[in-house]
Amino acid sequence: MLFPTTIAGSLPKPEWLAEPNKLWPTWRSSGNELARAKRDATLLAVKIQEDAGVDIVTEGEQARQHFVHGFLEKVDGIDFAHKVEMGIRKDRYKAMVPQVIAPLQLKGRVHAFEAQAARAHTKNKFKFTLPGPMTIIDTLSDSYYGDRVKMAFAFAELLNQEALALQADGVDMIQFDEPAFNVFMDEAADWGVKALERAAQGLTCATAVHICYGYGIKANTDWKETLGSEWRQYEEIFPAIDASPIQQVAIECRNSRVPLELLGLLKNKIVQAGVIDVASDIVETPEDVVATIEAVMKHVPKDRIVPTTNCGMAPMQRDIAEAKLKALGAGAKLAREKLG
Repeated sequence: MLFPTTIAGSLPKPEWLAEPNKLWPTWRSSGNELARAKRDATLLAVKIQEDAGVDIVTEGEQARQHFVHGFLEKVDGIDFAHKVEMGIRKDRYKAMVPQVIAPLQLKGRVHAFEAQAARAHTKNKFKFTLPGPMTIIDTLSDSYYGDRVKMAFAFAELLNQEALALQADGVDMIQFDEPAFNVFMDEAADWGVKALERAAQGLTCATAVHICYGYGIKANTDWKETLGSEWRQYEEIFPAIDASPIQQVAIECRNSRVPLELLGLLKNKIVQAGVIDVASDIVETPEDVVATIEAVMKHVPKDRIVPTTNCGMAPMQRDIAEAKLKALGAGAKLAREKLG
């Protein structure tokens, strides 16, 4: 099918599950009650996407407090009891983060619960998102390894274990989220992509990497205002990504200052093109979606375009997020009719 749709990964959590409109929300319950609430929210997220016309659905990251820390909670060697304040994404914003204090290893499965629940309740293709190694090490404090690269590859091995298990659960695509790639461009091109390849080693399902300029939170929108009229960070990392075996690249295109001609550097990739702006509460029209797809088509063949959201929707208001999903589905349908 031309222009199959997906989303970056996360959706807002229902008010009965967690604090609304928060990037790091507090859960409303605990124990078995919280587990049931997470399952219910996961199935609701799948249903909302299906109804909106999203072809490749996710579980909406409903069972994770945060896209990185949801993975870290199941890793031995990390101290959550003594968090420290640290600058995230080159001090773009501060966060209280756990510390790595010992060799890293998985406690067991990380996301089996939500992946299996979602897989059992949708006939659509199913994508699951994991944080990439570079983004993980930029979201916690190292008190053990003393070497960013060594710690990143340690996490890559753990990510690979879980990715292979998710594939066995019936996941059709594994996407690694690497927003740190456009902050640490030299390192990303040097060893970040290699760590990503280690995380994806042995996968036979579809693979993707999501890189972006971040959620629609104030710290990110303020930072974007300092970047000038053109955002060319991707120019430094696209060649390394294009040479990797990762099959798809997800990036923002709607209301972005990324010059779309840079997409031409991804000659060997399927491009998940962000046609929905998650940093704005203005709901796109189907015609807006078509216009963004047409702009991307100047640089990417139409059979390699997957319309998506610019980034995760976790901090957004639910009604706005759901309206934007409907615009995504309707816009892709209109694009098939007009451009197919």
